[in-house]
Amino acid sequence: MSALRVALVAGPMYDHLYRIFEPGEVEVVVHADHPTLNRTVAAMLAGGERIDVLATHSKYAPSQAAWLLDLDELLDPEVGRALAPAAVDLCRYRGIQWCLPRLIDVRVLWWRRDRLPEPPERWSDLLAGSAVFGFTGRESGAFGTFFELVAAEGGRLFDDDLRPCFDSEPARQALRTMQTLADRAPADLPDWHYDDVDRALLEGRVDLAAAWPGAWGALRSSALADLLVPSRYPAGTARRVSYSGCHAWAVPRTCGDVPGAVALVERLLGAEAQAIDAAGGSVCAHRAAFAAVIPSSDTDARRLEITRRTIEESMITYPPLRRFPEVEDAGWSMIQEVLRHRATPEGALERMQHAAELVLDDPSADPEGHHR
Repeated sequence: MSALRVALVAGPMYDHLYRIFEPGEVEVVVHADHPTLNRTVAAMLAGGERIDVLATHSKYAPSQAAWLLDLDELLDPEVGRALAPAAVDLCRYRGIQWCLPRLIDVRVLWWRRDRLPEPPERWSDLLAGSAVFGFTGRESGAFGTFFELVAAEGGRLFDDDLRPCFDSEPARQALRTMQTLADRAPADLPDWHYDDVDRALLEGRVDLAAAWPGAWGALRSSALADLLVPSRYPAGTARRVSYSGCHAWAVPRTCGDVPGAVALVERLLGAEAQAIDAAGGSVCAHRAAFAAVIPSSDTDARRLEITRRTIEESMITYPPLRRFPEVEDAGWSMIQEVLRHRATPEGALERMQHAAELVLDDPSADPEGHHR
């Protein structure tokens, strides 16, 4: 039997798992950050190219649904029952299980106790001070921070009918906040991706930053480990939220070895593989594997407690939109223009609203004619 063709998300918080593959078991056809992975995979699948197992994300799976197989029809039901129910539900779209969760992502704030007397309780506290906050200035991370800030002030990006509603006072305030924070940060922040934010924190270029659970491995081994303290994400005037979602595994319709792909996905979602993710600091979706994690220090115990509390109380995610990647791309591009002072918040929001309407009003946005 030939090797399974797999497309994998890349990065320090993901790559440690891939040692589970046996020699000759897989052929890695894509190994890239998630935006690059999505673009490459979309072109491959649209052209009918074989991919047996795909790394995806709960927010992107609806846009890939036409290319994916229903996992409810393929996998042993016990595989899904071992995973966190809320995470499994996030990976379901229109009653179909297009993917199953590998990791649950929520952001935790990390701050330097040698530079700050305490962490900011609210975003307004952060703005009122002079602390340098690191955040992602491009792609899904920038759009996610914008989403968090809008929701923290009680705003929304999509209404009850899933129509875009970007042009609002909470959205204007969100962009003003991001611009102010970027102005006091290193000049290259608009180009930062997730790993760049972690690197800036560990190099002392910022005083505090948001980090995904998988960043813990680098944080705990850093020379600054004793100075970094975890805290809950800042609250807005309305509530405290953390942009969240699930990295997941899927089987495309172009799969050339369905039994082999199913066996691999079941192994990747099993306790042994999920324990590898948990050991790296990530919040694995396998409940027993995550419950078995033993904190390595008081800081680690605090990190885990904050992460669990955030998952229980503060997770927010986007509604399932089949054309969401296009809305996100238009959105983060405009956010980046604001960070660089090439656009005003008002002008950027007007363009974001227009771009989202064009995408979602396209008849191909939903095969059933609904605005999804």
